[in-house]
This record gives sequence, structure tokens and C-alpha cells, in this order.
Amino acid sequence: MSSERFVTAPALPGADDLLKRYVDLAHPRLGTEVTYATDDFFADKSRMISPAAPVFYPDRFDDHGKWMDGWESRRKRTPGHDHAVIRLGQRGRIGAIDIDTAFFTGNFPPEASVEAADTAGEPSEADWVQIVPRRALTGDSHNLVTLEGGAPVRWLRLHIYPDGGVARLRVYGTIAKDWSEVGTSEVVDLAAIENGGTAVAWNDAHYGHPANMLAPGRAPVMADGWETARRRRPGNDWCVLKLGTAGTISHLLIDTHHFKGNYPDRFSLRAAKVDGDMTADAVEAESAAWPLLVTETKLAADAIREIETVEPVGAVTHVRLDIFPDGGVSRLRLYGTKAS
Repeated sequence: MSSERFVTAPALPGADDLLKRYVDLAHPRLGTEVTYATDDFFADKSRMISPAAPVFYPDRFDDHGKWMDGWESRRKRTPGHDHAVIRLGQRGRIGAIDIDTAFFTGNFPPEASVEAADTAGEPSEADWVQIVPRRALTGDSHNLVTLEGGAPVRWLRLHIYPDGGVARLRVYGTIAKDWSEVGTSEVVDLAAIENGGTAVAWNDAHYGHPANMLAPGRAPVMADGWETARRRRPGNDWCVLKLGTAGTISHLLIDTHHFKGNYPDRFSLRAAKVDGDMTADAVEAESAAWPLLVTETKLAADAIREIETVEPVGAVTHVRLDIFPDGGVSRLRLYGTKAS
């Protein structure tokens, strides 16, 4: 076992609140890639969108110098500045951007700006529109910028002035699914992240965020699911998910892949059509009274459970997943048709 020392960067204050409204559009599991950088001599550009928190290894060096967890260009000795291009895996509207310079102290960029484009192919210079004007950055810190009322975009270009390192780029937003392209009889996963599904409330996410359950594919590891802490009091754990659009759920799949000694014993699912946004204070009580879509049902360790029929509750916008009493679920698929 390695004895190499490391330090993990602190989370963005208020990140939980952001993740109750948005998803990280820069997450690689959505297909996002850093396609180009003018220079990434010291640290590869792809590290900038790693889903893990940045880490710092005091004693780690490689052939180019100090190993850093992020994108880092060399010291610029010519006119101009460095930039990187990011292709979002899913077209989306951006609500906030975090330019995280964790562990970059004497080597962070003093300033940055962000441009966006919405083209199917590689953008031309005329396609780029500035969405974050040039602004000062603080080293070893989260640099959060909030945006309002933006149009959907597919590409981002991060400019750093003149050079340096960015640990992580988080792009909080909503996926801009064009539901007009989906027929009213077409069965889709109404809660999938790529279809605009998201988690909006939960009572516990100690080991993993509820939105992980809506990610594409089967979970590669236990951490890529929703897992709560061991419950030491009466009751059970729960989360509320918002569908990508109003729809009628016909069948579902719940997967406890990787969860063996820590899977929930049972689950139930409630659903409702909600007009507007629920307040944080009201969501638990309101959702607990929604009609049952699936009554309390047994689960098994590390296994897929398919539910072929559900209670007829009509078109819904939100579901509440209750797990009894606690534990982990890796994926939840809610199949159905969009409301006409």
C-alpha cells in the first residue's frame, strides 16, 4: 500500500444548493471533453474536468516538474495568453461557473474569462460569445461566477491571463433537451440526466449524491451511486427527483450494483405533478403524501430489480424514492412517455 501523503481540497461552500438546481455540465460521464489547450506542459488539460475533488501530493514530481491536479501551462515567454476549449457532452444552459484554483498558489492565473458557442461542429472564431468577462482570480480558491438567462450552449473556451493552473472547471447548469423531437408514444428514461432529470432534495447524501443514480450506463464503482450514512434513529432515508419533462411512468429499474452489505432492505416510490418549485422547508412533508407509484418492495444485494407495472397515477413531474432504512442505490431508471 502506498504511503504517499496527499491533501484533498475543500468543497465549494453552497455546492449542495447548486446541485439541487443544476447538474455539472462539465462532468465526463455526460460526454464532456477538453478538446484543446494552447499549452498543458505541466498538467494535462483533461484533469480540469475530473469529477473528483482536487488533491495535492507534496512530494510528487514527474519529468516536467511538480505534479499538479488540474490543467497547468508553462510560464509564458511570448506575447498572448493561454486558453482551453471544452466540448460539453450535453447541450445546456449555464447558471454558474466555478474556476477552482485549489493548490495553485504562486502559479495560478491572475485573471480569466469564459466564452461560449452553440454549434454542432468545431466553432469558428465568429461563433464565440463572451459569457464571463475578464475578471480577477484568487489562488487556491473557488472562483464562482453566477449567470442568468443564458441561451443553450455546446462549447466553452476558458481564457487564462497570461498562464498558470486551474484545478477544476465546474459548469453548473440545466440540460437543454429538445422534447419536441420525442414522440408522445416513444418510451424514454424520463429521469435520465441526459434527458434533464436531476435531484432536487434529499435528507442524506453522506457517501454519494442522489443525482448519481440518473447517470448514463451502469455504475462503474460504488461511489457513483446514492449512498446514505448508517441510520441510527427511527425512520428512513429519501430523495426527491425532478423528471426532464412531465410524463407518465410505465415501468422502472432500480440497481444496487456494488452495494452488498450496504444495500437498502426495501424501497418505495411516490410521484406527483408539481406546478412551480417546492420550497425546501415544504418538500419533505409534501412529497411524503404523494400517491404511491410502487409500494414497499424488497431489494437484493448487488442486483437489478425491474418493476414491470406501477400504480396508475397519470402524468407526473417529480418522484420521491424512499429507501428502508438506509443504504445505497447505484441507478434508477424511470421509463415512460412524455405528457401530451
